[in-house]
Amino acid sequence: MKAILSTAPGGPETLVLTDLPDPTPGPGEVVVAVRACGINYPDTLIIEDKYQFRPERPFAPGGEIAGVVEALGEGVSGLSVGQRVIAVPGWGGLAEKMVVRAEACVPFPDSVPFDEAAAFLLTYATSHHALKDRAKLAAGETLLVLGAAGGVGLAAIELGKAMGARVIAAVSSEEKAEFAKAHGADAAVVYPRGPFDAEAKKALGALFKDAVGPNGADVIYDPVGGDYSEAALRAIAWEGRHLVVGFPAGIPKLPLNLTLLKACQVVGVFWGAFAAREPKRHADNVRELFGMYAAGKIKPEVSERFPLARAGEAIKRLARREALGKLVVTVGQ
Repeated sequence: MKAILSTAPGGPETLVLTDLPDPTPGPGEVVVAVRACGINYPDTLIIEDKYQFRPERPFAPGGEIAGVVEALGEGVSGLSVGQRVIAVPGWGGLAEKMVVRAEACVPFPDSVPFDEAAAFLLTYATSHHALKDRAKLAAGETLLVLGAAGGVGLAAIELGKAMGARVIAAVSSEEKAEFAKAHGADAAVVYPRGPFDAEAKKALGALFKDAVGPNGADVIYDPVGGDYSEAALRAIAWEGRHLVVGFPAGIPKLPLNLTLLKACQVVGVFWGAFAAREPKRHADNVRELFGMYAAGKIKPEVSERFPLARAGEAIKRLARREALGKLVVTVGQ
């Protein structure tokens, strides 16, 4: 089989297309013939040894897959050969086949194409857990979504609207603003690119305040970090909830006097740990998401597809923040 491997720390240009033996499953494992692999921000970090997990090299990046069960290991029940499944293994997905723990596999309907399935679980489950479980977003509240044209941002827009919220999309270009509004945002604000000096930080905060209105944002969905986090926090409503989702712009340092003045919460969102610690609640959430998909309330926006040999290009585009929606690598199709 073929796989894209990271053999040394570095950017996408260090990835190598390699031939490997077909894998075999151990007890409790299955082999999945990968049909599509979603590209996510952790893929840009893990190949540079900047992610929280550092797999032993050589390894294939690619943390979100959709495919078909090809072989079952000893003791596996509840899955069958030929079954369509999605999984979020963390890495290993940029390969024609991979071994996955059976309990990590989520069957999905035949009505969902492989590319959309590979763009579904991580983004929608993260945003759903954030808005439903962590923020308890209520109908009529105002939701400010940073990085709103990316995969998790678009998911947050769709889910926020499905929950009855007023959604303000914050993006870095007019093109992305129109893209976010086309996917349901009530309004959009274009913020400048950093880094920011003191005056620019103040202006950014004022920009967010004007965008959300005088009452502030009840919930801030923040997968961006950096200087954008403090500026957004200054636009939060009384007793608002600021969701910490990711840090592509850097890990922020927030002045905690703001949390006192607004009686607000800064709330961490770690979907992977939630899914592992509370599998029943996670399974209920996934069923709810597929129900919303079937009802037409949510739909992954796969903006570009790349063959396996060009997977490095997809990771590079994401690292440069050039992507609209989700980038997917198609495998074996």
